[in-house]
Amino acid sequence: MLAAGPLKQKRSGEEIYKQACDIITGGVSRNTVFRRPHPFYASHASGCYVTDIDGVEHIDFANNMASLIHGHSHPAIVTAVVEQLMRGTAYTMATEAEVAFAQLLHDRVPSFERIRFVNSGTEAVMALIKAARAYTGRPMIAKAEGSYHGTYDFAEVSQTANPSNWGDIDEPNRVPLVNGTPQGVMDNVVIFPYNDTERTLALLDKYADQIACVIIDPIAHRIGLFEADHSYVDAIYAWTRKNGALLAFDEVVTLRVNYGGAQENFSVKPDLTSIGKIIGGGFPVGGLAGRADIMKVLDPREERLLYPHSGTFSANPVTMVAGRVTMELFDREAVTVLNALTDIARHQIMDAAREADIPVSLTGGGSMFRIHFRPTAPSLYREAYQPKEEVAILKEFLDYMHVQQHIMMINTGTCMLSTAITRNEVDRLSEAMLNGFRHVKPKLDALLEKA
Repeated sequence: MLAAGPLKQKRSGEEIYKQACDIITGGVSRNTVFRRPHPFYASHASGCYVTDIDGVEHIDFANNMASLIHGHSHPAIVTAVVEQLMRGTAYTMATEAEVAFAQLLHDRVPSFERIRFVNSGTEAVMALIKAARAYTGRPMIAKAEGSYHGTYDFAEVSQTANPSNWGDIDEPNRVPLVNGTPQGVMDNVVIFPYNDTERTLALLDKYADQIACVIIDPIAHRIGLFEADHSYVDAIYAWTRKNGALLAFDEVVTLRVNYGGAQENFSVKPDLTSIGKIIGGGFPVGGLAGRADIMKVLDPREERLLYPHSGTFSANPVTMVAGRVTMELFDREAVTVLNALTDIARHQIMDAAREADIPVSLTGGGSMFRIHFRPTAPSLYREAYQPKEEVAILKEFLDYMHVQQHIMMINTGTCMLSTAITRNEVDRLSEAMLNGFRHVKPKLDALLEKA
């Protein structure tokens, strides 16, 4: 009989973070989990609950930045993943798991005529941009001011544009996110104002023969999590038909909105779509899908291969199995039930705001919504932009929700629900929100008096 080993001494978050800072830049590998004085450290999770290393249980409305549509450790997903782990984690061979998952997505979304899998949403957008360039032979892309499309240089331009640098609305500046970004990157990106049809078309016209694709997030999270106006999308689609460019949707976040993604809401369909988040079943994933003739630029059977594409972990069988089971579970009924529950959450939160007597509006769609501390919901990026005083109030609200109410939200003030959430958790959320609204009311009132 083996002797029992020594008990592992429990360490505090402060102790772990101190070690982390000595070996990891800033102590974290993604800035979204950073907080002062130190990040929360997870111990374990199940369903819609995450327990931290101090034993405190939190209700999870963040779901790893919208990527866990069934919450944590769903039994069917765990079982499928364990079975695949026993067969192997990665091979220098294709797998049937990839084909089965691709077939499911192909059958689910009409515009997904052909699919390629990658490892993240960033990679998905990168592949989308490169495929559009390869197909059209053009260098430029067009994207909305304030939109987030991952960490590819071209996709980052004007992601965090602000009043000090965003310039004239008639021709917004091209603002780099990362210091040292080459000027050539900015020169090949057209920035347009989301939901402003007249200005957008005028800007696109200036570069009509150079634009490979126009990228739209149909419910843009960073811009404000409001839906693109349908006439706006129709106008951009018509412009791309007229000028030989492609219409691309970034549905990395929004595929959860309907059974067929947010694009199900629109009368026109994108030529290319980037996907990710929920399709990984809790594992790193991304995908590019679209028209067969465009996707042919990646086809190794072509005599002239326009876009050689590969990746060591692309279509990893563990991810493919987890993703397939996840999306099978997220069927039409599951989507309908989750969206209806989210509507209840929205109504209850607005009731809480009225009871607390503070200005609140909600934006979003499907199983996601975002809080704005203002009476009217924004529909443009420059309307939704938050000055530092408002950001500080939001941060205090979110800290209060996490530390005092044990509710996890995304740092933009956003909730992304999972199917593990029930009416009990929604009721708890609205109660916590009422307490949170009351907590920040004095500072919000003072800010409004100054305005």
